[in-house]
Amino acid sequence: MKTIQKLILPLLVLLVIFIIYKFYFAKSGLGSFDDFDPNNTAVKEIRVQLVIDRGISRQGDGFVFYASDKNGNIKMVNGETALPEGIDNAEIIVLKGHLSGNSFHAHEVNLN
Repeated sequence: MKTIQKLILPLLVLLVIFIIYKFYFAKSGLGSFDDFDPNNTAVKEIRVQLVIDRGISRQGDGFVFYASDKNGNIKMVNGETALPEGIDNAEIIVLKGHLSGNSFHAHEVNLN
């Protein structure tokens, strides 16, 4: 009985640490473009899936590619910043930017 009592407190502490990690520190799933207001130019972060079969085109100083959110909505993503190395092989990327009409204007693009 004493060994069970000695194990309860450490197990509870580990459970609390796991719950805090799972809900606070662990990266969540994909975001939704529906959370963005097209009339607001505030820069927000979103995790999306890169639509590889539509390709990435570089136009002058900028780029254009397509990304899909958790609801399956596909948006054109454009911007003027440099794309990170290895984006051609990435599945999940993190965008910082805002909706601009029917497309997403990215101020920053990071790999997952």
